Amino acid sequence: MTKKFAWTPSPVLPKKRVSFADVSYEEMVQRAYALAPKLAARAEACEKLRRLPDDTERDLHDAGLFRFTQPKRVGGAELDVGIFVDVCAALARVCPSTAWNVGNLGSHHWMLGYFPPETQDELWDTSLDVLIATSLAFAGGRGRKVDGGWEVTGRWPLSSGVDNSDWNMLGFMVRDDSGAIIDQRFALAHRSEYEIIDTWHAVGLCGTGSKDVAVKELFVPERRTLSAWAFNGKPHPGSSVNDTPLFRLPLLALGPYVLSGVMLGCAQGAYDLVVGAARKRNATNTGVPVNVNPTVQIKVAEASARIDNAEVIMKRACEHAMAVARAGQEHKQEDKVRYRRDAFFATRACLEAVDILMTVAGSGGLYTTGPMQRLFRDAHACNAHVMFSPEIQGAIFGQHALGSPGPAPLL
Repeated sequence: MTKKFAWTPSPVLPKKRVSFADVSYEEMVQRAYALAPKLAARAEACEKLRRLPDDTERDLHDAGLFRFTQPKRVGGAELDVGIFVDVCAALARVCPSTAWNVGNLGSHHWMLGYFPPETQDELWDTSLDVLIATSLAFAGGRGRKVDGGWEVTGRWPLSSGVDNSDWNMLGFMVRDDSGAIIDQRFALAHRSEYEIIDTWHAVGLCGTGSKDVAVKELFVPERRTLSAWAFNGKPHPGSSVNDTPLFRLPLLALGPYVLSGVMLGCAQGAYDLVVGAARKRNATNTGVPVNVNPTVQIKVAEASARIDNAEVIMKRACEHAMAVARAGQEHKQEDKVRYRRDAFFATRACLEAVDILMTVAGSGGLYTTGPMQRLFRDAHACNAHVMFSPEIQGAIFGQHALGSPGPAPLL
């Protein structure tokens, strides 16, 4: 019998084993909205702390907002993948950094469900609320096969929520003797096994704690590693215990929707702020009410159309993916590349909306005492994520549509 790794959970984690298996999609979204006033009051403090505050982490645990895609068999809500969009948007209206961490850390319960059952049990038997960070920068790590597992060395950037997490999923490359990449894998490492390097001094999403992590010649047992290709929607090591539609999805193809709701919430929050203020504000140079200005009216319409259409596009992709999984069908490559295409297009529309609304806000949007500047900065930081890059995600779609030769993208 394999000896389980002994670890003591963070003191912030709940002590009781609470089940959220009966929480509906709608109720989970309402729980996110109910937390918004608290998160709005803590948004500035979250930025200054540069990580998720302990009080906020506790509130999110109590509401079940990290466990909305955890398997029902262990007490998770196991909701449709669109829950990421709706919950993150609700939170990002007031604190995008918190929303970013919820999307990231919540998605790792989903990812853990693809690992071998003994690995799932190793973590969830100790705490159903365990938090796992990650870094998708596969090039940051290298691994070689050794007896019983893998030896991993690397330094990875942008490990969001790492200060709040007990574990980390670190992506690494596997190369053959010629240097060619033959696999990309995830290694689960406990926080006692890696170094956290405080590099996160950023202009946006300041409160996400997206620091670097590093390991050197770390031995990782085979059961705690998984090829990234296992997330392609086909049967995987976790299928024997998690064979429901959510765990038949091509997880990496849908990866952008884990965080796209953050951009949507930034735009929705900016719209509410700016339009609400413009209804009552007079222009400082003329004294004329802002809401009678045709240019402002058109800008508001432009921003609104972008936000509404972005939400439709995001939700459509998630609903389509769930429908295919429920029908017991395999997701086609053309579906996977379209999911990626739609994500970057929708998030770009949200960014454009935020930029338009910033011009309507005028000088009032610049004050650090107000939330608009935070939504503006956070939207631009969110847009920098590789999953929202038109140059990368657009090229994946274009390669497929044009029949261009090249290695298959990791979807």
